[in-house]
Amino acid sequence: MNLFRSTAVVLALTTGLLTMPVQAQSVQQNASGDPMYTVEAPKAFSMVGDLLIARPLLIAATAIGAGLFVVSLPFSAMGGGIKETGHALVVEPGAAAFARCLGCTRVGYNRQD
Repeated sequence: MNLFRSTAVVLALTTGLLTMPVQAQSVQQNASGDPMYTVEAPKAFSMVGDLLIARPLLIAATAIGAGLFVVSLPFSAMGGGIKETGHALVVEPGAAAFARCLGCTRVGYNRQD
């Protein structure tokens, strides 16, 4: 039984050490040289995942948040936190759904005006 444990430990450590180069991924610059695309250049699979999974969930979260905001409006009015409640329940998910590029992680447009 001791041989089994030591073999398992050696295998676990070897696997962990072999995955370190994969985790140490370097930052890649976009080849176009355009600063609009070098700020954040998402890959195709992240765009597809964002389009098919994240955006519908964020749109649903915005609609559900709007309903919850209407329900909680009397309570937040008594507490004086209407602005904070609306921002947390409606504006943040709405901005994440509609005001960011496809596949990007930061909210906002990449325009440099």
